[in-house]
Amino acid sequence: MSDQLNIADFLSPVNLAEISDDEGYKEGQLGRVMAIYEDEFPDLDEVQLVIVGCGEQRGAGLIGPESRAANQVRKQFYQLFYWHTDVRIADLGNIKAGSSFSDSYAALKMIVKELTNAGKTVIILGGSHDLTLGQYQAYADKRRLIEACTIDAMIDLNVDSPFAHENFLMDMLTGEPNFIRHYNHIGFQSYFVHPRMLETMDKLRFDCYRVGHVKESIEEMEPVIRNSDMLSFDISAIASSYAPSNKITPNGFNGEEACILMRFAGMSPTISSIGIYGYQPQHDINDQTAKQISHMLWYLIDGRSRGRREAALDEREAFTEYHTAFAEVDTVFLQSRKTGRWWMQLPDKKYIACSYKDYLLASSNEIPERWLRAQERG
Repeated sequence: MSDQLNIADFLSPVNLAEISDDEGYKEGQLGRVMAIYEDEFPDLDEVQLVIVGCGEQRGAGLIGPESRAANQVRKQFYQLFYWHTDVRIADLGNIKAGSSFSDSYAALKMIVKELTNAGKTVIILGGSHDLTLGQYQAYADKRRLIEACTIDAMIDLNVDSPFAHENFLMDMLTGEPNFIRHYNHIGFQSYFVHPRMLETMDKLRFDCYRVGHVKESIEEMEPVIRNSDMLSFDISAIASSYAPSNKITPNGFNGEEACILMRFAGMSPTISSIGIYGYQPQHDINDQTAKQISHMLWYLIDGRSRGRREAALDEREAFTEYHTAFAEVDTVFLQSRKTGRWWMQLPDKKYIACSYKDYLLASSNEIPERWLRAQERG
């Protein structure tokens, strides 16, 4: 990577002794096998997943030192065992804070852009949730139309709030020029969201999934996440009993469900950046939230390992084809023999990710909603 040194200027290396409490790591632990930027910038040629910390939290009105969130997660993550030897991981340390939070966005944008251009998937261990804007700008900067996905108890469109972390979606979804082709919001909790806001999202053809609906059939979120280019995960989506740092709500996803959603993100062939935001270590209890996030990262790697085994859609012998017709529309469903995942064909002959449920609906002559929505967006 020719721009490695340019990136290094914006990063503070990892202090491994501090993170391991001078203990070091055992053979097989992630802290020993990852390529970590400690003394010199690692070679990223063979690496697929790159971790960067960004402790910026002024967008949440938190003035003072940067969040220690990334290092607290590292303390837990580095101790986990490395099972997926086909996935190489690097940790490039933390992005240095800018003089204003928009400077931190700019640094994050530049780093995500350089790394994704080099074919890496970037994992951002973030401060406040508005850093999603810096993550998105990496794609906007390339003038690339994308599908974005957020997992959050709230929908951050509160225009009356002075804090960026409560209204940044306004900028992201309505700013000009705009590069959001489609937006999915997973896990919102209805009592936090004005009904009119959901109507507006629906008019924009954006898809919002209530937490209860997701918990009932979490596998329906796999195609939603699979189709995305970037994912932003706010810790407030996880019930506070599993993530005590979330002081907003006692309800939400349990620990396993959060891990399943992250595994789906890892399996996606198109997601190139994943941000985990909103973790405030000062509110954590027994490092439970840091442990939860570290397990989510482990499952993200697990998903990447599974996804790497998937065949390309044109390798037809790796898929079972099902021809079906609904509402006088002939279409084809494909099911992977390797991972069991499903795709359906649209009238323009393109395939989109779908689920077994979509196939069952089509087989009983009903139009799957996912097919309809994709058609409406056209």
